Amino acid sequence: MSDATTNLLLPYLLASQAQKHVTLNESLRLLDGLVHLSVRGTARTEPPSDPADGDRFLIASGASGEWSGWDGSIAYCVDGVWLRLAPRPGWRVWIEEFDGSANSPGESLPGERVLLVWDGAAWVSILPTALQNLSLLGIGTEADTSNPFSAKLNAALWTALGAAEGGTGDLYYTMNKEASGDDLGLTLQTGYVTKALLGLLGSDDFRLAVSDDGSTFFDAFSVDRLSGIVDQPRLPRFKGYTNYDNYVGVDTWTKLAINNTDYNDQSAFDATNNYFVAPADGTYLFGATLLFKTNGSTSSRMRGRLMRNGSTEIRGSFGEISGAHVSEATALWLQTMVALSAGDTVELQAYFRAADGYFSADHTSFWGTKIG
Repeated sequence: MSDATTNLLLPYLLASQAQKHVTLNESLRLLDGLVHLSVRGTARTEPPSDPADGDRFLIASGASGEWSGWDGSIAYCVDGVWLRLAPRPGWRVWIEEFDGSANSPGESLPGERVLLVWDGAAWVSILPTALQNLSLLGIGTEADTSNPFSAKLNAALWTALGAAEGGTGDLYYTMNKEASGDDLGLTLQTGYVTKALLGLLGSDDFRLAVSDDGSTFFDAFSVDRLSGIVDQPRLPRFKGYTNYDNYVGVDTWTKLAINNTDYNDQSAFDATNNYFVAPADGTYLFGATLLFKTNGSTSSRMRGRLMRNGSTEIRGSFGEISGAHVSEATALWLQTMVALSAGDTVELQAYFRAADGYFSADHTSFWGTKIG
């Protein structure tokens, strides 16, 4: 029969042994060091100068002094003496908050705080180094089949693996869909109601769509994958014209009847009232062409301007042609930009001095678009 237990090597009490309490106390002392094994650190190669009774250290490679030859073992201080606890496969040890290089408990230094296991050759972390083929993963919440990866948190960071760490310093986040007609994108929600979609939605063109209720969506912009051309289908823009000759008397500013449109995105131009209505706050660019048509005299001198809300001339929009006019040939061009609030109106006004006249049908036009 052996004198010690098989796994922990605790000494047996023998039948003919004297002073059995010594052997029993030795076994208890070893149990006290081995059960719920926890060490102060893993960095030391030699004993501290003033250890506390019960201190345990996982000895680093290159041990010296009293610990010489104990690399990888547990050094256990008891009754002023260091005992070596040689690990066996399966032993687990908790690394405390000290880094192991401190000389006394008062010198607490932040350390690893990990659980290690002896695999027969080295102490290794019990945490897996790879997670493969998981069906569900939840961080701070429960994942389900609809959302097999779910995370509930307030911040997330992806950072590149640097060249000094064996990486390239680059970082690519790759998402892939099966076919061109499928959707690939980001869904942005408030209270689980979708407010925006960004990605390759239903095609391979890049697209941003927004919604207020999560069911009706408007395309804010799209980028053609073949040309890189950006389209803003919901951008307020129009081009209008008059379909009849507008008579304007002398010395009277008159709103021209721009009553038809070549195009009118967002229906922002009101052809009934002959003015543009800003659908949103922002900066707008406007332009106009006024083509003169005689009412019997070419001495007319035509002017044009753009008016905000029917009463305020927009700076930079005023113009006049002072030379002799040629019917259906002399034209005045206006262009300016202006900051508008939602609901503001812009209209085209015209004026003759010296002699009255007309502004020609089809060629007298007014256009505008939101630019910022």
